[in-house]
Amino acid sequence: MSVKKGQQVELFISEMAFGGKGLARLNGYAVFVDQTVPADRIIARIVKKKKNFAEARVVDLLEPSPHRITPPCPYSGFCGGCKWQFVTYDKQLDYKRQHVADSLAHIGGIQGVTVHPTIPSHRQYGYRNKMEFTCSDRRWLLPDEMTAGEEIQAGFALGLHVPGTYYKVLDTKACLLQPEVGNQILDEIRDYIRASGLPVYGLRSHLGFWRFVMLRHSVSGDCWMVNIVTAVENERALRPLVDRLEKKFPQVVSIINNVTARKAGIALGEYEVCLSGSPVLSDQIGGYRFKISANSFFQTNTLGAEKLYGVVKEYAGLTGAEAVVDMYCGTGTIAICLSESAEQIVGLEIVESAVNDAETNCLLNRVTNCRFILGDIKDTFTRIGFRADVLIIDPPRAGINKHAIKQILDMKPARIVYVSCNPATMARDLSMIREGYRTLEIQPVDMFPHTFHIESVARLERI
Repeated sequence: MSVKKGQQVELFISEMAFGGKGLARLNGYAVFVDQTVPADRIIARIVKKKKNFAEARVVDLLEPSPHRITPPCPYSGFCGGCKWQFVTYDKQLDYKRQHVADSLAHIGGIQGVTVHPTIPSHRQYGYRNKMEFTCSDRRWLLPDEMTAGEEIQAGFALGLHVPGTYYKVLDTKACLLQPEVGNQILDEIRDYIRASGLPVYGLRSHLGFWRFVMLRHSVSGDCWMVNIVTAVENERALRPLVDRLEKKFPQVVSIINNVTARKAGIALGEYEVCLSGSPVLSDQIGGYRFKISANSFFQTNTLGAEKLYGVVKEYAGLTGAEAVVDMYCGTGTIAICLSESAEQIVGLEIVESAVNDAETNCLLNRVTNCRFILGDIKDTFTRIGFRADVLIIDPPRAGINKHAIKQILDMKPARIVYVSCNPATMARDLSMIREGYRTLEIQPVDMFPHTFHIESVARLERI
């Protein structure tokens, strides 16, 4: 099918592609369209043309899909926080399961494995326990603002990014993914920053004081940490804000100032100062307590993590006598949640701060049968000291380090439990170890409603 960039075409969306875009075909030629759902009939404009596919944007919705709903958020379709609010939740779960099954078959070449229906999130909104908002000296205007015919003040933003950009920031008044108190705290901080007289950071000029606002919520304690990221340390400028937050929000038990002069657009300080309360927040997963600092990794959906780790525990099949290795163990949450069911657990992790947090969390929970080895995965296998009965693998999105594949096969654990945040790399990794291990079943778990992201747990046994 010959199409040109800028051309308008009528399309029927037949599939939901991995990555969250609708897929239509013109005589076999693939066209991907953002913000569409299967059974939509649309007029679309071609914005990118390649040999084997094109990308298009919706110009007119001729006939909406029965799976389409009106999103409750005014930023839906423009914000990168979540992109599927216009899709019914039941269909989101179906699409996520299908993405896992398709990846397994098409990327891994693995057939006949049961992929169970997706376990839903306990909450569809207000489920995130951590949100990062960016300060910018220029906000990105919504289309209706640009056509309103009135002068818009575009010199300030505190919010979330437009997808695929580092400099386009929405002035996000409220995000439905965090609990409502978080939006009230954010609004208070916004008012203070605007009245402070200090400049917000320019994402292109790299000049300014205010950089990021990070909010963390403890589900078990229903309390908050506020982390203000600035370009330089200036407690005098922050103290009135601290006083306002303490007075108005008794739920705020920790106020931190991370300071960084680095140009990188990440909300991570070179050092931090505790301005009020505790330097850490406490939360629970499966009855275990975890201390969370401003820059610690912690699963962003606390109640979803309980479901995820419950599947991991079920698939591990522990009786109390097993030796377990936890690859990519992070801050030790999986190891600690399995500790009462295993004889011993060794966690492998390359990030020193994560290992320190894991050891602290063991002391906090009086767990004595877990230890952690710091180092690159390819170098730490020789320091384990035993042959694992069960191997837990929870890699980053990039999947297993290729150097570790042979070491996994040489270790020969009876069972492997693979925890994935990326169906594509999971399928690739399971394919690479298929000579030694059979994939028995996979359970998707939805940790991120209204996004295309999906966590999955695979159960494998040695052939």
